[in-house]
Amino acid sequence: MKITPLDIRQKRFDTALRGFSRREVEAYLELLAGEFEEVVKENISLKEELKRAQLRIEQYQERERTLQETMVTAQKISEDLKAAAKKEAEIIIADAEHQAEKIVHGAHQKLVQVVEDINELKRQRTQFESQVRSVVEAHRKLLETFSGPTFADRDYARIEDNVAFLSQKKATGGE
Repeated sequence: MKITPLDIRQKRFDTALRGFSRREVEAYLELLAGEFEEVVKENISLKEELKRAQLRIEQYQERERTLQETMVTAQKISEDLKAAAKKEAEIIIADAEHQAEKIVHGAHQKLVQVVEDINELKRQRTQFESQVRSVVEAHRKLLETFSGPTFADRDYARIEDNVAFLSQKKATGGE
């Protein structure tokens, strides 16, 4: 049974011979009712404050759940980003290795071409040297022929006849 301040104020006691002072009892009941009323008001206020606190706790718990979900999502995104970055790095490295292989292959081909060019130049040099030697040798023999003891006047006359013939032929137009 719940007792209210109104119940205390309306309570009436039977009178008996030599009983308590009616005024004191009523004054005490009024004081008790006032105090009880304050306790009830405080109880109501505390219950309302408790409801507000529980509501805030529920809000905080909801925020905590949201934060936890956000953290889990952020962690998953972070892991996904790490995985994507790792995959991208692997692709970049593979591409760089491929490019490096192309560069090395190209450099090797250029080296082979340069070696071939050097060998061709060496061959051309040898051929040129051979030709120069042949020309020098021919000129040496020619010089020996002109300045040597075997050169006789008749050979010289024959050369002069050939030169004259060629000059005449050139003057007549080649006929």
